[in-house]
Amino acid sequence: MDIFKRLAEYRTASERLTWTGSFRDYIDLLKNDPVPAMTAHSRVYDMIVSHGVEEQNGVKKYKFFENDIYGLDRTLERLVEEYFHSAARRLDVRKRILLLMGPVSGGKSTIVTLLKRGLEQYSRTARGAVFALQGCPMHEEPLHLVPNELRPDFEKELSVRIEGNLCPSCALRLRSEYGGDIESFPVERVFLSEDTRTGIGTFSPSDPKSQDIADLTGSIDFSTITEFGSESDPRAYRFDGELNKANRGLMEFQEMLKCDEKFLWNLLSLTQEGNFKAGRFALISADELIVAHTNESEYKTFIANKKNEALQSRMIVMPVPYNLRVSDEEKIYAKLIGQSDMSHIHIAPHALRAAAIFSILTRLKESKKQGMDLVKKMRLYDGEEVEGFKDADLKEMQNEFNDEGMSGIDPRYVINRISSALIKQDQEYINALDVLRALKDGLDQHPSITKEERERYLGFISVARKEYDALAKKEVQKAFVYSFEESARTLFENYLDNIEAYCNWQKIKDPLTGESMDPDERLMRSIEEQIGISENAKKAFREEILIRISAYSRKGRKFDYSTHERLREAIEKKLFADLKDIVKITTSTKTPDENQLKRINEVINRLVEEHGYTTASANELLRYVGSLLNR
Repeated sequence: MDIFKRLAEYRTASERLTWTGSFRDYIDLLKNDPVPAMTAHSRVYDMIVSHGVEEQNGVKKYKFFENDIYGLDRTLERLVEEYFHSAARRLDVRKRILLLMGPVSGGKSTIVTLLKRGLEQYSRTARGAVFALQGCPMHEEPLHLVPNELRPDFEKELSVRIEGNLCPSCALRLRSEYGGDIESFPVERVFLSEDTRTGIGTFSPSDPKSQDIADLTGSIDFSTITEFGSESDPRAYRFDGELNKANRGLMEFQEMLKCDEKFLWNLLSLTQEGNFKAGRFALISADELIVAHTNESEYKTFIANKKNEALQSRMIVMPVPYNLRVSDEEKIYAKLIGQSDMSHIHIAPHALRAAAIFSILTRLKESKKQGMDLVKKMRLYDGEEVEGFKDADLKEMQNEFNDEGMSGIDPRYVINRISSALIKQDQEYINALDVLRALKDGLDQHPSITKEERERYLGFISVARKEYDALAKKEVQKAFVYSFEESARTLFENYLDNIEAYCNWQKIKDPLTGESMDPDERLMRSIEEQIGISENAKKAFREEILIRISAYSRKGRKFDYSTHERLREAIEKKLFADLKDIVKITTSTKTPDENQLKRINEVINRLVEEHGYTTASANELLRYVGSLLNR
């Protein structure tokens, strides 16, 4: 790649995006397309939707978040639809502060960071273009130049809405520099950027004794007062507070409820009326989205204080819980590790999954539903099928607790412990046992968990270990079965032939002799028993399989070995049960003979090529599974 060529191309592309003209030119532009005059809330919603939306299991998934936020689809759907979409339609929701409330390391800051970065990129697109009065310290909407008496005509002609008034600086310039000639006032295209403080601001509370309200609303420039003669002269004022600079875009209010009350009072007028008080000026208009975030304990303290009722009524509180899906938790850890310089150390398959299982179990609440334990609940949440439970049960459990996911082990703790395991290891890989050991050792150092919680968490580590043991056995099982898929399909087809004959009261033909015989009950039960199908439940299970085959047939789809999750599991377990003795002997022999050595090498190669292991981690897996089978 020629990096200097790429730099030149980027510079050329940026130059092509620039636009300057008069207010008259801007009006001509709006006649063709009124989109640039949209509000800040509309711009954020438009930016999110422009990346694409798809629906899965009745929940909307916004592709804007998909590579950075995992497992919060329902939260994000509520955030986008209940706040951004409503605010974009100018409903009263836009006059509220968006407060993201949730546990530490739950993704609140990441959501805000994504919105800010997304706005920066979106303002460089044709649809996301932002135009402002040239030289305005608040890069305000040019339509503010239109006198109030003429606005209804302009709105009708251009299909826009005009809200807000000129800032003091531009009002002075219009009078002094342009003699009131609105048509000649220059307009330019601006690009939202946190670095240049254009349309994106960030306010972080500090020591209440030293922090000045000027950080939000700007301040008097005392060095120019002698020149301009008055504190009420806009030229003697710096419009450089975060509320000024975030106009037309978004302001992040970090740890909002840690802030001194006097800072929050400034937000009352801004949220409800779209303006705020600064210096010795009339109210200053601002079109911006305020996103704040805090944790649950601070929020409870805030709402308990009656003095905060006015501000509380101007907030939309959006709970942001921890992720509750194991597969998505794995993605979080993989993403965080991928950002480090430890990519040379191999992380064996299922290592991150073991950590994820532990994390999710600490966040779940015991369901009151009969027959449901935490492990089953975890599997249902992760999209797995659990016998005796359906989608309706899943939705019922998801609505059973309002605060599920608001407590438990946070991803930062887990990634810290995985990092410790990565650094301490002298070898070229770590596996699930290394990760679980690191998690267990870290519980003693965790500052905020009680003795009772520690005992409970140790139990979850044991559960995660059992889950990993099952995964490890299955991995070796697949690798040991020669032509596994072919063997599985053969057994699968044989099972289907037998249950079809059983359910239809028919006989089947022996493939070798051609004679008619009864369905092979021993074969069917040897498979069904692998997944706990009782003698009383066998008929219902077999009929359910046939109904599923019929449904697939009507839709023109093929029902194959991998279609039915539980049946696939039964077939795999049956094949492995037949091979268990061979596996035990092969993996536990200290001095394997030539045939055993050949088989071991074949298995290792298959684990490396098909399952993502290295030779060393595959060898370790074989030794571990061998020890499990010999217990």
